[in-house]
Amino acid sequence: MKKTLFILLFLNTFILANMNVVVSILPEQTFVKAIGGDKVNVALMVLPGNSPHTYEPKPSQMKEIAKASLYFAIGVEFEKVWLPKFRTLNSTMQVVDLSSGIEKREIVAHHHYELNEHHNDVHEADESKDPHIWTDPKNVRKIAQNIFEALSKSDPKSSDDYKKNLESFLSKVDATDKEIRTLLSDTSKGTKFMVFHPSWGYFAHAYGLEQLAVEISGKSPKPKEMIVLIKEARAEKVKAIFTQPEFSDAMAKVMAKELHIEVIKVSPLAADWSANLLKIAHAIAGK
Repeated sequence: MKKTLFILLFLNTFILANMNVVVSILPEQTFVKAIGGDKVNVALMVLPGNSPHTYEPKPSQMKEIAKASLYFAIGVEFEKVWLPKFRTLNSTMQVVDLSSGIEKREIVAHHHYELNEHHNDVHEADESKDPHIWTDPKNVRKIAQNIFEALSKSDPKSSDDYKKNLESFLSKVDATDKEIRTLLSDTSKGTKFMVFHPSWGYFAHAYGLEQLAVEISGKSPKPKEMIVLIKEARAEKVKAIFTQPEFSDAMAKVMAKELHIEVIKVSPLAADWSANLLKIAHAIAGK
């Protein structure tokens, strides 16, 4: 009798065991939890306040990799170095590319510098693609669909639950998009907003805006270029400079003081992607 009870308890525990998955950044964790619900354990690699450009996992995080069934990749720089190592550590773990089906944009910054009374158009493009795809709600819909398909394939018996969660999440995505469009309804197409690090290109493209980046390809502007940027920001009536907590905002504060505008800290890596986008939309619209 005791042996039978032990077997039943073991089988019940095995059946109810959650799927272990790993994600690179906080927004992914939010998306996977929304679709997976209480059937999925989600471990995070790049911890809050850290940059995905330089992050190195802790030993405890490597333990999460060892027991994971799925790894949801999204294209951040951290993955280029660490995904091969993760695959070596856990050869049975399936890597799912959440950017699949999404057209990635180049990180392009454009400034018009007027130096020594000569006009010079300066275009600088990073050879890599912009990984910040989740700043456009349309892309978030595709990311959610990719998560649903991967979870359903790995755990078919829970597919109906994942489907319900997907439909609920997509409704929230659509509501966010609608609210942003309402906020920006009186904002002219092509309106520029100033950012220190060019992380909001997909958001800008989605709503007919243009991000004016202070930093280009990881380089801060030279003094003369900074003067031109300030002139352009003043001419464009930029209402705020958006900076990220992961990067220094010292130069942004100098520019903001000169322009008499706010420095608004908002990270594309924050868990609440929706509130982030709405915060930016409010600031750009001046509402």
